[in-house]
Amino acid sequence: MSGPTQNATPPEVTISDELLAPVTPTVELCYQTFGDPGADPLLLVMGLGGPMTWWDTELCTQLAAAGFYVIRYDNRDTGKSTRSPGRVRRAHLVRAFVGAPTSAPYSIHDLAGDAFGLLDHLGIESAHLAGVSMGGMVAQTMALEKPERVRSLASIMSTTGRRSVGRQHPSLIPTLIAKRGPERDAYIAGSVAVWKIIGSPRFPQTEEKLRSRAGDTYDRGVSRAGVLRQMMAVLTQPDRTRALADLAVPTLVMHGLADKMVHVSGGRATAAAIPGARVTLISGWGHDMPAALFPTYTSAIRSNADRVTPPAS
Repeated sequence: MSGPTQNATPPEVTISDELLAPVTPTVELCYQTFGDPGADPLLLVMGLGGPMTWWDTELCTQLAAAGFYVIRYDNRDTGKSTRSPGRVRRAHLVRAFVGAPTSAPYSIHDLAGDAFGLLDHLGIESAHLAGVSMGGMVAQTMALEKPERVRSLASIMSTTGRRSVGRQHPSLIPTLIAKRGPERDAYIAGSVAVWKIIGSPRFPQTEEKLRSRAGDTYDRGVSRAGVLRQMMAVLTQPDRTRALADLAVPTLVMHGLADKMVHVSGGRATAAAIPGARVTLISGWGHDMPAALFPTYTSAIRSNADRVTPPAS
């Protein structure tokens, strides 16, 4: 079990403007890069309803200072990326939650395809991957579908897709799908309510910070229908457990012991499924990414990436 490492001030790194990449005929992703394009590419995949800015700029800078060319992006249906068609009703979510047959507008596989399309746009043949929550599911799927394009994998507060592990407590569902008005204040209030439930008890964030991030997220572009589409992708994902047993890329699993959104059993199952996976479990860490842990994330992701066997000369 690990705890936070000491904070460090990284040197100044180059940060790109926000750019747009057409990754399929119907999907365009907004992305941003940090650091030297000649460094090790690291693709950061965010979770449910989260824009790329939930990968905090300070964390991205620390990762760039650790020798990565960092790429963060808005998944489809978040931030400034494309909004997909397809309506998801709450009744559909309930059916999917209990395992009843239902369909989704798109899948975790489709989100993985978007990410590969972004790498193609950037001319990157292979990259290190770090995914949070739903982003970890996307990153796992990428590693399974095209392992030759994945140098290393960091699966953070995520799970395998097996329904018996990594589930959120049912009491969270009403808060997550509660109907709220379209106004900015309503979004902020709802966001603060969620993060107070699922945040880290050991690394609490002030209400001022929670409100500020929620406001920034709203201003960037919020799609409530898009969040429901992403939830359906999560709830209808396949169980990857058996397939992960054949994964040969260096893998890091990180999870908080206080995670109420994705139970730590999901992280433990991921680590157990992947041969040679390293696991870091942290007491008092919930389902957020507190600044106190930025050096811990950076060190662990760098160390895992360094396990990659260099190509023969």
